[in-house]
Amino acid sequence: MSTVDLTGQVALVTGGARGIGAAVAHRLARLGARVVVLDLDGAGAQRVASAVGGVAIAGDVTDPATMPAVVAQVEQDLGRLDVVLLNAGTGGGQAGVDDALDVARYRRLVGVNVDHVVYGLCAAVPALRRQGGGKIVITASLAGITAMPADPLYTLTKHAVVGYARAAGQALAGEGITVSALCPGFVDTLLLGGAKEEFAAAGFPLLTPSDVAGAVENVLADGQPGEAWIIQPGGKATAYGFRGVPGVGGGQLPPDVVLGHV
Repeated sequence: MSTVDLTGQVALVTGGARGIGAAVAHRLARLGARVVVLDLDGAGAQRVASAVGGVAIAGDVTDPATMPAVVAQVEQDLGRLDVVLLNAGTGGGQAGVDDALDVARYRRLVGVNVDHVVYGLCAAVPALRRQGGGKIVITASLAGITAMPADPLYTLTKHAVVGYARAAGQALAGEGITVSALCPGFVDTLLLGGAKEEFAAAGFPLLTPSDVAGAVENVLADGQPGEAWIIQPGGKATAYGFRGVPGVGGGQLPPDVVLGHV
């Protein structure tokens, strides 16, 4: 039996038209939440929302105006916001290690994977404060805690959101707002593109979107502020243990330490 009961709560899922987002929307609905599905693909968002008894909103999460407008609409129409999954994401599609950088594609990557997370968190926090707290889960990747040489730009964006989740989680913990990152391994979604056949030929197992949705439930149940959780095929979702960093005089600072302004 699940330890998460979202009865009467409202959840917002970005990138919810397919893949991980759609699987999470279904999972949160089964846990009792009224789910708002946000996606650039309005028709896809509507299909998922209709299936879970939720609400669909079409919008571009890279537009700074989208997330504040969506949160305002959710509060106006549904009266509250309690859980946010900042899940929309895209792949790099280029190395980013030479002078052949496609700047437009790079800006789109950063816009979806990083900017949308910042816009979404900043828009959601006031609404969560009005409820006395809430939970924000950011879909990152194992590329957020380890190097992925095949896609340095994607690695850059996922490292950024993991660091943001860790810092924001500490900053907001005293207000009852839990911010966590979820770092799945390779997932069987459209983002894999042609690599899916390569994984299959090598006998490399992939996570399913349902596996990741289950991990989101684990994070909602047990996640602590600023944690990054990992999930791999055949494994259990667990909080990643970051190492401390060297401190002044050779001592060691804890993995997450609140530093004041010097």
